[in-house]
Amino acid sequence: MKLNSARQVWHDAYHQPWDSVMAGAMDRAKLGMDEAGGYVRKLVTELTEDGKEITYPKYVFVPGIHQTRPERDISTSRAVHQALSAHIQRAIDTLPGYIAAFGHWMYSPMGSPDHKETAEAAVALFAYDRHGRMTAKKAERAKYVAAGVLHRYRRMHQGGQSSMADPLISPEAFRAWLDGEYGVRLSSEQWSREWGAFIQHCFDVCNDIDKQALAPVAAVIGEMKEAA
Repeated sequence: MKLNSARQVWHDAYHQPWDSVMAGAMDRAKLGMDEAGGYVRKLVTELTEDGKEITYPKYVFVPGIHQTRPERDISTSRAVHQALSAHIQRAIDTLPGYIAAFGHWMYSPMGSPDHKETAEAAVALFAYDRHGRMTAKKAERAKYVAAGVLHRYRRMHQGGQSSMADPLISPEAFRAWLDGEYGVRLSSEQWSREWGAFIQHCFDVCNDIDKQALAPVAAVIGEMKEAA
């Protein structure tokens, strides 16, 4: 694992250092390792800093790997990777669930539809708060707009390098995507007045949650570099 960016390290901490799932299984079989563990899904409800409730699925890992051959049989590089990954994963586990879900959807190879749903709900919730009052009809459409902004933000940071262009930067492309993805048709009339501010709030929320998610990872990276 290279200690480059916090985004890349988040990804690498959950990435198996084998060429493929099958190769990994064969490798573990050679080492005499029995697997019976996995992630257990639980629904958790917690309060945000603003006192609002948010429910999200949390996956708790239950260890199940039992090694029947000496630890020295595992390659040094893999052992180092596992040790570094454990530090990063512990840091991520300190995050509130909805922030961790955002990070997993953004950067983790184990990002799931549940992480996506939780991240979308969080972005919509905080963007609503910043935007202020809106009609029920607009609020219903706004949750899809928030989901679309998260999609754009994720694509822009794809791979953890933050080097991708916004794939839906034009209003026409964004409206077409919302229609194709969710069947939500938004009028082009007074687009900036109607949706400009809310879209910007969504991007700001994504940026804020992203920073909160990456902060403990960046802290661990700093500690590791100092210790090296």
